[in-house]
Amino acid sequence: MRIVACQLDCAWEDKKANYAKVRSLLDAASIPAGALVVLPEMFSTGFSMNVAGIREAEPSETETFLANTARHCSAFVLGGLVTQAEDGRGRNEAVVFGPDGERLCRYGKIHPFSFGGETKHYAGGNEVVTFQWQDFVVAPFVCYDLRFPEIFRIATQRGAHLLAVIANWPTRRVNHWVALLQARAIENQAYVVGVNRVGNDPKLSYPGRSLIVDPQGEVLAEGSAEEQIVSGEVDVARVISWRNEFPALRDLRPEFVPGTKTWERFS
Repeated sequence: MRIVACQLDCAWEDKKANYAKVRSLLDAASIPAGALVVLPEMFSTGFSMNVAGIREAEPSETETFLANTARHCSAFVLGGLVTQAEDGRGRNEAVVFGPDGERLCRYGKIHPFSFGGETKHYAGGNEVVTFQWQDFVVAPFVCYDLRFPEIFRIATQRGAHLLAVIANWPTRRVNHWVALLQARAIENQAYVVGVNRVGNDPKLSYPGRSLIVDPQGEVLAEGSAEEQIVSGEVDVARVISWRNEFPALRDLRPEFVPGTKTWERFS
């Protein structure tokens, strides 16, 4: 199965420009049917605190674009967008659509980035979720979530073979991005795809460096600092084989990780 990371230079708060960028990149890449296409966090607007100006209305323009793109490419498409939370703040979400255009999953970023002021404008999610992509169980996460390994462990316990992290991760902390993606793969014996933006917004620069990492932490594909498609082949059998060959998850003590159970779930 093929993962397609769409590493985008997001036009600031310009949804239509970003839809056009994504479609152009994907059309040039000849996406195979059934692939998993992953777009960055808030791909249609950039990492903006202007919730009132960028949040999705009903019907959601960005969700309509993602659904249409999934149908157009006969692929699964995961991307980030902003909706409104019950308390009036935004919700920084990852949503997934299948090849038939139906929504498969909606995930709210559990850890808004307080250091960057995100908690003032965005409410945190409170649920780890998964969706089915072919033979894979996939768990989506968003940017700063990457620093909190406990939620990734819960996803693995729930059957995840692939952990997907969409981000606007800045250049100044790029070494953390690479190291943490590899760590999440190694400790959960799972594939990890991290999809980051490139370019600049009004405050920060972004390095790209999107990665596809195998269950032993080896980098299968890596992006540069340019707008591009980064892709790689993954096989769920490699996850299952490695977990059985080196059964570290069997030694997990569930009393120290709420929500986890025993080895039988890690297959």
